[in-house]
Order: sequence, then structure tokens, then C-alpha cells
Amino acid sequence: MRLAGKVAIITGAAGGIGRAAALLFAAEGASVVVADVSVEAGEETVRRIAAQGGEGLFVPTDLRDASQVKRLVQETVAHFGKIDILYNNAGINLSAKVTETGEDDWDRVMEANVKSVYLTCRFVIPHMIQDGGGCIVNTASAAAIVGLRGLAAYTASKAAVLGLTRNIALDYAPYGIRANALCPGVTATDMTLGIIASQPDPPKARERYERGRPLGRMADPEEIARAALFLACEDSSFMTGAPLIVDGGYSAE
Repeated sequence: MRLAGKVAIITGAAGGIGRAAALLFAAEGASVVVADVSVEAGEETVRRIAAQGGEGLFVPTDLRDASQVKRLVQETVAHFGKIDILYNNAGINLSAKVTETGEDDWDRVMEANVKSVYLTCRFVIPHMIQDGGGCIVNTASAAAIVGLRGLAAYTASKAAVLGLTRNIALDYAPYGIRANALCPGVTATDMTLGIIASQPDPPKARERYERGRPLGRMADPEEIARAALFLACEDSSFMTGAPLIVDGGYSAE
């Protein structure tokens, strides 16, 4: 029960790492607000939280829209009275080199991966200040540390998340707010497995994903969720402004 009595907003929690984190945070005692554009899957996450005896709330949210993010924060405070934890997990990918990336695609990635983090922090931090502190976990990526070939916009966006996280940590440490960046590697989410399944030779595609990691496999969503829990609870009480790399050794090479 490392999060007993805490209230956590988790973005992108309708599936994948976000859902795994929502279930884990709830099992550790937190009341969890699920923010996602996918209504049916978001509500399913809340049902699973309830089935394991936890408390959850789904708020459909387009995280690129300031008015919707503001409503998310208002509904959270109205329902639970406070916000202790913000876990910015939502994001998208784009496989393209910089010369292959159109302006619309560039803007779409930056809005989903960077603007969403800016907006949630903008509206959540005043409540954390008012309540004497809080914890922010922003999802960057191993790509923010070493870069990834053929993922220009994605790599740039995740490096921006890491830089923004460091600034938030510095600016709001005096208010008792910690902010850290979670940097996962390739994870076996439904989205990743779907990409692999769409390849001409799925077994070989999966082998390529796994061979590039010293540990020889992709992460399970639950493994990344446990790292997020570490950053969200008092186990990491002297960490702020730091990247936590959970990539199976990929960035060590």
C-alpha cells in the first residue's frame, strides 16, 4: 500500500503501460483517474480497478486540448478533493526520418507527446502547490537518451519531455513537488505487438525487436508500471529532475 490515500491521474490508461500502471497504483492504495480518448477501453480500465477492490474514475480527455485538460483536473479535484500524483503516460509514435516527416505529422507528434505534458502540468501543479506538494512522472523514452534511427519526430518529442521535466523539477522543488522522467525501451503492448503482427514476417520482426536489447526481450507493460510506481511513491523521495531508464540495457551500448 505504498500509495495509500493518494489520488493519481494517469494519462493514456485505456491500455498498455497506462492500464498496467492504473491497476498497480490502485492495488497500492491510490484512487486512480483514467484520462484517455478511448471511452470504451478507458471505462474497462476503471471496471478492472473496481474488480480488484480499488477506486477509479474515467474522464474522457483529448490531452492536446487545454479546455479538456482543465476539465480533467477540475473533475478530479471535485471527485477526490486533491491530486497527489500525475503520471503522463500518453503518447504516439511515428516511423519517419526528418526528410520524410511532413509538417502535419510533426505537429501531431509534438502535440500528443509534448503539449499534452505541458498542459497537464500547467493545470495540475497549482493544485499540488496549494496542497503542499506532489509527484509528477513524465514518460520520455530511451530515445531521449540515445536517439533512434528513423524516428525523428518521436525522438525530438521525447528529448523535449526530458528537458521539460528537468525544468519543472527545478522550478517547483521549493513547493514540495518532485518531477522525474521515465525512459522505457520497447515494450510488449498491444500497439507494439500489432505493429509486429502487421509485418510480412512477424516472427523475424519480433526477433529484431528483441535482439537489439542486451536482455534479449521486450519489456512487459507491468515492468514499466513498476518503475512508474517507484517514481510515484516515497521510495524515490530524493529523486527529482532525473531520467529513470528501463530499456533492457539498450542505451548502455
